[in-house]
Amino acid sequence: MRSVVTGVDSLAVRAAEQLRHLGLAVTTALSMAREDPALLVVHASRRLPRRWSEQFARALRRIGRHPGSAATAIGLWLEGRRAEARVAVRGALAHRPSPIVSEVAMELDALDGTTTSAPAATAARAAWRRGDVSGAIAATPLGSALRTRLVAERSLMATGTSLGESRTTRSPRAAGTPSSLHLLTNSLPHTTSGYALRSHAVLQAQQASGVRAAAVTRLGYPVSVGLVRSRDVEVVEGVAYHRLLPWRAAPTPDARLRQQVSMTSRLVDEYHPNVLHTTTPFGNALVAEAVASQAGLPWVYEVRGLLEETWAASFPTPEARAKARTSERHRLLRAREAELAGRADRVIVLGETVRDDLVARGVPAGAIVVVPNAVDASLLTVERAPAHARQALGLPSEGFWVGTIGSLVDYEGAATLLDAVAILRARGVDVRVAVVGDGVCRPALQRQIADRGLSGHAVLPGRVDGHRVIDWYLALDAFAVPRQDTTVTRMVTPLKPMQAMALGRPVIASDLPALDEIVGRPGAGILVPPDDPSALADGIAGLMDDGALAGQLGSAGRDFAATRTWSKVGALYRALYDGLAG
Repeated sequence: MRSVVTGVDSLAVRAAEQLRHLGLAVTTALSMAREDPALLVVHASRRLPRRWSEQFARALRRIGRHPGSAATAIGLWLEGRRAEARVAVRGALAHRPSPIVSEVAMELDALDGTTTSAPAATAARAAWRRGDVSGAIAATPLGSALRTRLVAERSLMATGTSLGESRTTRSPRAAGTPSSLHLLTNSLPHTTSGYALRSHAVLQAQQASGVRAAAVTRLGYPVSVGLVRSRDVEVVEGVAYHRLLPWRAAPTPDARLRQQVSMTSRLVDEYHPNVLHTTTPFGNALVAEAVASQAGLPWVYEVRGLLEETWAASFPTPEARAKARTSERHRLLRAREAELAGRADRVIVLGETVRDDLVARGVPAGAIVVVPNAVDASLLTVERAPAHARQALGLPSEGFWVGTIGSLVDYEGAATLLDAVAILRARGVDVRVAVVGDGVCRPALQRQIADRGLSGHAVLPGRVDGHRVIDWYLALDAFAVPRQDTTVTRMVTPLKPMQAMALGRPVIASDLPALDEIVGRPGAGILVPPDDPSALADGIAGLMDDGALAGQLGSAGRDFAATRTWSKVGALYRALYDGLAG
């Protein structure tokens, strides 16, 4: 592994790293500009710091001469006012089409197949976004950079392909301490999503169980998300995250994955793991399979979610989501994920619902191991009254506080929670709400708070540091999981409710199979119909009125969480790796 240097050498190494990272950022931007300059402008706008983005958006809206102007449409989009932006962008396209407005329309799913004013490249990307893979490729000119990229992406999605020759023999591995190298999409400290948090907890749990564990992130990350001032190796709480940051990324998706295979193989030669461990999506699996084949190692595929269903759930309406689920892209992704899960030496899932789905798709049941989300055992002994926790955060101690913590995307259902609280307050019930996290829905939620008369009774603190987020759990009288009813939410179990349960907070959640598995069956909370603010309001009122029930649910949740600690998960992984070594 790469050693740590100090003094003058350290400064020289740091300067060389920064120069290389800057070179990668520049060459990536130039590659995007060659494909379509408008695409580069739109992507750059999305990377602006929130404060700058909001100021720029307000300036654009001030200069917009009418609701259908391009400046107004782009300003609304930058502010995150997606519903209003969809209307404005259609008006702008009808009034005076432009490449940048067309690109924003594509980002908002407001560019349908009947739109003829959009540039060919944007129309092709819109078709790809809708799931029409073949139509998107057919719409691009022969020899164009966009067509080359889309053809490569379709090839990667097709079953039967790999990044290298298969190897039937395995290298001998010495008995003793198992060693794992995790191939990840992103990680702490730059990404704080549930994906990154679970990855970090798993790595720490494996280390605690005696596994020598480290990680490597995808090619170009975190420079690819605008963070040039990172290091080639970053150590977070004892976990080493290696970055693959060349001077220049290969020009096509398949070539970039092969470049990632080459760089990861060199790291394997340095680190000497005896198992490779990766997570969804399938691109990670392709790299892990190729590296494992070259090194003669077993590899594990951890299915954290269902890629095709997460993509379908991102559309704004039920009709659009249903159409996405019948698309070519959905079919290709579903088959590809199942194929790669079937080629892994072991498959890990977070719950029984995903396990059953994979078995139905042909993945051998004996290769699948359920390793659920878990909690730090130290949370099980934390005792703090919600009112005291609220005072420490500067929140009013009075009232009944319900809240949720996580990514602010539509299918998490925070809008339903705000509507439920508004219903209760209209009844004269002193219920207040906290929605902790960040995401594309945050601006819409802020407007909803104002529109529903919740100002002063609702807080959106944004993304909270990992060490402070526990204070927000403790400040709640009840934890809500108001997920919408989509295929992905019916199947994938979230991490955050487990932490609330460990802290003794009762949970009120949407009645979906994945949530029933961790909330309903253990008796840790109340399940209510999804997408129903009135039912959610009634459930919250029930917990508020019946303190004994809330206490009983909180105790049951804590008991269940005690069976799912990261130390137990670490032991599961250790046993899994030992079995593969045998």
